[in-house]
Amino acid sequence: MSERTKFEILSPVGDAERLYAALDYGADAVYLGGTMFGMRAQAAKFDPEGLKNAADEVHRRGKRIYLTCNTLPRNSEIPLLEGFIKDACAAGIDALITTDIGVFKMIRRLAPDMEIHVSTQAGIVNYASAREFYEMGAKRVVLARELSLDEIAEIRAKTPKELEIEVFVHGAMCMSFSGRCLISQYLIDRDANRGQCAQPCRWSYTLVEEKRPGEYYPIIQEEQGSYILNAKDLCMIDHIDKLAEAGVDSFKIEGRAKSTYYVAVVTNAYRMAMDLYKSDPKNFKLPDEIRDEVFKVSHRPYCTGFFFGHPKDCQYYANSGYIRDYDVVAIVQKCENGRIYASQRNKFMAGDTIEALIPRQKPIEFKAERLFDENDEPIETANKATMDFSIASDLILPPNTMLRMKK
Repeated sequence: MSERTKFEILSPVGDAERLYAALDYGADAVYLGGTMFGMRAQAAKFDPEGLKNAADEVHRRGKRIYLTCNTLPRNSEIPLLEGFIKDACAAGIDALITTDIGVFKMIRRLAPDMEIHVSTQAGIVNYASAREFYEMGAKRVVLARELSLDEIAEIRAKTPKELEIEVFVHGAMCMSFSGRCLISQYLIDRDANRGQCAQPCRWSYTLVEEKRPGEYYPIIQEEQGSYILNAKDLCMIDHIDKLAEAGVDSFKIEGRAKSTYYVAVVTNAYRMAMDLYKSDPKNFKLPDEIRDEVFKVSHRPYCTGFFFGHPKDCQYYANSGYIRDYDVVAIVQKCENGRIYASQRNKFMAGDTIEALIPRQKPIEFKAERLFDENDEPIETANKATMDFSIASDLILPPNTMLRMKK
């Protein structure tokens, strides 16, 4: 991205279905993990063949694809890196995201033409570090999540213009510095720095007095409870303009372990917000219908993290659960002859009000007055998992459009 007007919406991908959702709903680029060396072990879905297929599809659509290689590998894992890097090159990956200096140097040696993006795990919080990584050969730095907009702007002003800057703008936040956390490893031997975090920051904690074993005392902070490490989710969709003006090139959405629906909705919302900003940067104001979209996925209460200085009201003490008010009820297959043909995902009934989530458009609300099974027989309920059915409607919706319903 040589031009500052070409801001990138970067979406998370955990499997092939989520890849198509990200691309369908407006991502400029996607990031994903192979079967090793990624910070989300549960989302490590792409073997060498899968990587090649993913890269081919991404490039067919004129987009870009980045592969995570950002764990902190131990001695025993170093011999496996050469094959991993060669597989990435063979697949046609556009960039590798890495943290470790040794891995960085290995990529430079084995794949000199490969772009390197320095992961947020590296904890870059100043322009001196960003410059050094650029001098080493980095194309992009993913800044630490603990930075303010003013600090980002200073890094942009004091680094080469060819160095791209990426920041997380939406999704779950880690309570530890740039994700470098040892709590999970200490408690249950699952190393967060190797993609195995059990998220103990989301657990509820109590105290036990040493001479009263078995007697538990809640830890109370301000009346809400004992989830003292539980962070709210980040949401910067109202502040696309401020991020762009601070010098951000790539707007990164967290969530490689999140659902296909999450990827589609959040990507679509940020895509529309960015398109609106680019159409008139000086008068950017986010409409309610775009902002409302990020509240229609599973999420914790939102905050703006460190972007505006010391975070205020960014911890959530009530519980560690998600707010979830909408369900995907079907995926559109085709529309013809006055019918929407779809595959069912969650139960709904004739007469229910449905929303169609269409790429780069505000949702369309309609009533599913008449339903038919795959044999064209009238039915009152779509209640069999993945059943094929149709809805009487003159709407023409793109294939793979998601149909959702408020709970």
